[in-house]
Amino acid sequence: MKLFLIVLAGLILEVFVWIGVGDLVGSMWYVFFWFVIAFFIGLNMIRKYATGLMPQMQQMQMGQMSGDPALTNNLPKILAGFFLLIPGLITDVLALLILIPGVQNAFKNVMMKTMAKRQQAMMDKMMGGMMGNMNGMGGDAQGQNPFADLMRQMQDMQQGGGSQRHDSSIIDGEAREVTPDAKKIEMKDVKK
Repeated sequence: MKLFLIVLAGLILEVFVWIGVGDLVGSMWYVFFWFVIAFFIGLNMIRKYATGLMPQMQQMQMGQMSGDPALTNNLPKILAGFFLLIPGLITDVLALLILIPGVQNAFKNVMMKTMAKRQQAMMDKMMGGMMGNMNGMGGDAQGQNPFADLMRQMQDMQQGGGSQRHDSSIIDGEAREVTPDAKKIEMKDVKK
């Protein structure tokens, strides 16, 4: 509900700014043409800076930090391009502010801190559930961590694996070299 009210207030403010700037420059057509030009500039920026960044952006969406400098350098420019796509003078001013190098550095720092917090929270949740299951050795199904078995197997593998493993990717056996019994074909065996 709060987001809806913020968007609604932003739209009303944008309309008043459009009318004010249109009166100031003498015609609303100038504002309209600026929106068209800004749209194509934003589209071009997104195409230019978003090429090949989808895997890194998906990692960020899942809360994993990406150490790729291309992503951290290009994400503010992609956001500025997105703001230019939206028809409005306030969003265009925001896009221009984002393109300032000092603002980009601040945006990158905030983004990296946010991703670090999300990743730490995810690890705490995974590890907290595993530790609770190992201490209690049981418990109800609602409190169990879905990754507890996987984490326990990884710990067993690191400690030498005292328990029996049931890994279907391991093939046990012996290897020996086999030489096939091949009959040599001689020219006298070939009919002419």
